[in-house]
Amino acid sequence: MNIAITGGGTGGHLTIAKALKEELNKRGIKPLFIGSTYGQDRAWFEEDAGWSAKYFFETSGVVNKKGLAKLGALFGIFKAMMKARGIFKRYKIEAVFSVGGYSAAPASFAAIMMHKKFYIHEQNAVMGRLNKLLAPKATMLFSSYHDSVIKDYPVRDIYFNNARVRTEIKTMIFLGGSQGASAINDFALSVAKTLQEKKIHIIHQCGQRDLQKCQKFYHDNKIEVDLFDFTNALEEKIKEADFAICRAGASTVWELSASQLPALFIPYPYAAGNHQYHNAKFLVDKNLALMVKQADITPAVLEDIFDANIQKMSEGLSIMIEKEGAKKIVDAILD
Repeated sequence: MNIAITGGGTGGHLTIAKALKEELNKRGIKPLFIGSTYGQDRAWFEEDAGWSAKYFFETSGVVNKKGLAKLGALFGIFKAMMKARGIFKRYKIEAVFSVGGYSAAPASFAAIMMHKKFYIHEQNAVMGRLNKLLAPKATMLFSSYHDSVIKDYPVRDIYFNNARVRTEIKTMIFLGGSQGASAINDFALSVAKTLQEKKIHIIHQCGQRDLQKCQKFYHDNKIEVDLFDFTNALEEKIKEADFAICRAGASTVWELSASQLPALFIPYPYAAGNHQYHNAKFLVDKNLALMVKQADITPAVLEDIFDANIQKMSEGLSIMIEKEGAKKIVDAILD
């Protein structure tokens, strides 16, 4: 079967695309990828092997745009949709899988217009606008939060393989996501000296924007740290850590669950539909994670972390997600 995967913009969407691509490769299938020149799509996949072809359209999001800017974005999606139709014909695409995000719009609309089998994965507890619009037209929708025949999130096997029960905090990782998060970076710097005094090793993904600022702080204060802006081997950093402080994008929530890594979630307050809050709440309600609003972050939050029973959290996370989510989804598509 000739399959196209579309979508992206952020690491959360692209993680799904990568997991599905790897599973399809195991079956001898090289899917086609259609993304955008904006966001993280190119950084993730331009040099990535295992694809039959890769296309990056000059499209951007429509949400929060007004007037001529919105019209321009819509026209860009229309032009890209027409290109996607030609690509589908050239590669004889039979099925299209959308991982969501504005990058998915052109190929998704083209798939529906051409009556292709069309699949959607909704990562978040609150459904995105594009997915909500297209879900009634989908052949099948996959989600860990919404009605779906397959609930397991398509987390890559390596996270499960690296899983272990954490019993004490020797290493703390700060994850700002693939694009960085200033609020998490500032919090990390505010507690770094305390962590150093407690002999807790720091791993810090800060994003490109705050890299120089963070480098200067750690250097000036002679604090040993594993600092980086972006890495394609984040799973190895997570393997080292005993506790995470991070946003609550769906992929992050489920990758940490698969890794049995307890976390304090700081949801991005401007996420559409406040979906990161609801993603985190799913685990917090089960006493398997901590959460604090961005406006309430202070160094005092460390006390809550050190008072938490991280062993109980870590053990409980092991039953929240099963392995082979990507395999189950690919089985459903090929069937």
